[in-house]
Amino acid sequence: MKEYNLIQEGDVNFSETRKNWYRTMDSVAISEWLERDASSFIHQSLSTPCLDVLESCEGIYITDVSGKKYMDFHGNNLHQVGHRNPFVIEKVKQQLDILPFSPRRYTNKPAIELAEKLSSLLPAGLNRVLFAPGGTSAIGMALKLARIVTGKYKVVSLWDSFHGASMDAISVGGEQQFKQGLGPLMPGVEHINQSESYRNPFSEDSNDLHYVEQLENIIEENADIGAFIIETIRNTDVQIPSKAYWKSVREICCKHNVLLILDEIPIAFGRTGKMFAFEHFDIEPDIICLGKGLGAGIIPIAAIVARDSYNVAGDISLGHYTHEKNPLGSVAALAMLEFIESNHLLEKVKKDELFVKEKLTALQEKYSLIGDVRGIGLLWGIELVKDRDTKERAVSEAEQVMYECLKNGLSFKVSQGNVIQLCPPLIIEREQLENAFNILEIAIHSIGYPLLS
Repeated sequence: MKEYNLIQEGDVNFSETRKNWYRTMDSVAISEWLERDASSFIHQSLSTPCLDVLESCEGIYITDVSGKKYMDFHGNNLHQVGHRNPFVIEKVKQQLDILPFSPRRYTNKPAIELAEKLSSLLPAGLNRVLFAPGGTSAIGMALKLARIVTGKYKVVSLWDSFHGASMDAISVGGEQQFKQGLGPLMPGVEHINQSESYRNPFSEDSNDLHYVEQLENIIEENADIGAFIIETIRNTDVQIPSKAYWKSVREICCKHNVLLILDEIPIAFGRTGKMFAFEHFDIEPDIICLGKGLGAGIIPIAAIVARDSYNVAGDISLGHYTHEKNPLGSVAALAMLEFIESNHLLEKVKKDELFVKEKLTALQEKYSLIGDVRGIGLLWGIELVKDRDTKERAVSEAEQVMYECLKNGLSFKVSQGNVIQLCPPLIIEREQLENAFNILEIAIHSIGYPLLS
């Protein structure tokens, strides 16, 4: 197995670096709580063992039980308006006193208002909504609806993609670590191959239209394909296709009557500088999947929004979830959207993008360890390489950088073994961004790679 497959996420492993991280903790309480955690939960990849024990959160910070603060540049992509946003909290508290739960077969005002709000933000015709308790469930509903609308059961997706952790979601997803040892998965899934040598197929020196050709070839070879599911921009290692790529994808899907399902669960609601990422590419999805930040990091809620003409499943239960029209989640989502709009966060993120690009480009010009920098809005990937010519992944180096940053109060995710993903709350202040980049540079400098002249 390749090295990067062993520690793809960078923070779930049993390396010496991880052991050294635990040695830096001088709190007996943290050690005791981590031991209790390890004794209580079923262990699983990507969440066991835990890094630390959190006590509280606020704004861009998460704080552990010893009082140590981390700037949260990961947040599982749900902290667009910051942790414990006071405006959202107050709205949820008010709803708790009125209607905290709505039984199925009934509806409620917040759920209706949220459905109408989402429709108002999307292109005309995308106005049929279903809610779910989480993003994985939203993916499942989208896949069911696509089969009903098209009468076709097959779907195309990308290798290395992630669309959730349920059996249907991992079937269409392309990350092997979610599939190993599970046996047969959902049939009828075709995957588009991507480069194994350097996983940024959408970089400037790559022809991403090659993947469009693969898509059309697969569709033409499989008459039963009814949908293409894909992240508009891949969140984990920040892969940004070209506008030409998306234009061609949209044309091919229309030509072959294949539904385009966009998974924007981790990247919608201002992360890219627009409310939805597809707006950057002048295309429209047939179905969009939303989640994570929709609940403002307070109440889990997800959704699909589909074309009005797809309202054809009245005799089939697409979701049927207990918390389907959750009034608390709906209120949290409405408050989140109102906060983004009233505080002009989309405009702020566009300005932040220019600042971040300038900072990271300067780092790339200074350190040979940085092979590539790519991003949009407040979603950025820094690819670490041992050699810029061969583009060999600097996996152990990325791990070292991450733990060094954690020691100094900066938390982020490492993807594909060597891509530092930076995903701060949209409310972050310029001084806080400066501080984060100072911590990051100190960590990169400590690795000892040669400086560029």
